[in-house]
Amino acid sequence: MFCAGSGFAETAEPEEIMTTLREYHTAVGAIIHKFEGTIERFAGDGLMAMLNDPVPCDDPCGKAVRMATEMRAAVADLSAKWRKHGFELGFGVGIAHGYATLGRIGFEGRFDYAAIGSVTNLAARLCSEAKDGQILIDGKVGVAVERIAELEPLEALTLKGFHRPIRASNVRAITAGLAPS
Repeated sequence: MFCAGSGFAETAEPEEIMTTLREYHTAVGAIIHKFEGTIERFAGDGLMAMLNDPVPCDDPCGKAVRMATEMRAAVADLSAKWRKHGFELGFGVGIAHGYATLGRIGFEGRFDYAAIGSVTNLAARLCSEAKDGQILIDGKVGVAVERIAELEPLEALTLKGFHRPIRASNVRAITAGLAPS
């Protein structure tokens, strides 16, 4: 599971937010599609996406981390433009790997495709912990990407809804395998 957000929506006027979100979603949406991800939901300037369902893929952890680094670069480029308008946007990502129940959720007349499970909560909590420019990954993702990414191990994180501290790392850079597989 993949969660990204910027913290921007609380600082601008509604019309400015809509224009900026359109640019942001266009940029990150194109990258998510490039890596064959599925956007589960938008929540203002945040979003939840997943890889490996409904479109199966090889190396979902590697793809998620490569996708996140491309998104970080794209948002950094957009942020330079937005700063000229007085908007300070941050961008943090949380990535977790695990099992979730996927399917239709809602009621007659309004259904969404959703992922439910602790892995979605973990991705969201890592995203909330991420500072501007950070891509926080759980230990499972860290093991899967250690050969392609420069990782900065963090102190174990105490996250809401998790009884034990979570081992996490910050992805500093991709060192190999830049193209989506």
